[in-house]
Amino acid sequence: MIDQIVARLKSRVADLNQRVEEAAYLAELLRQNRAPQGALAVVIPNGLQGGLADAASGMFLQAITETFAVLLFADAHDQTGKRALDRIQPLIRQVVEALVGWAPNDELGVLELRRGTIVSMTGGRLVYQIDFSINDQLRVTP
Repeated sequence: MIDQIVARLKSRVADLNQRVEEAAYLAELLRQNRAPQGALAVVIPNGLQGGLADAASGMFLQAITETFAVLLFADAHDQTGKRALDRIQPLIRQVVEALVGWAPNDELGVLELRRGTIVSMTGGRLVYQIDFSINDQLRVTP
């Protein structure tokens, strides 16, 4: 599902100039002790939570909620980070508008906004995390 979210952001958020990556890209940068340059979004899995289960129908059914995060990176070379915040604010809105209400694959639900927050403002980089979730259902036949 992450690859579909990446493709949707690339097609819908022009200000990112196609700079949307998966978690492996960020992991490689961190391994090399490098920071992303310019505006960039990285989509990462952020967890899976099981809900109520029903095994009475001859099939195991369980509601699940899968969460994803979009990390937005922006240069922040001023002391307050105001320029980075000014740059990232429209990106936040565009990312949210590109994803909420949309469903990749054949999930039962659609992507919903959970929260957004600054997670880091160090080393001349501002990182803003936007969390999304989607409800689906596990179906297992014996």
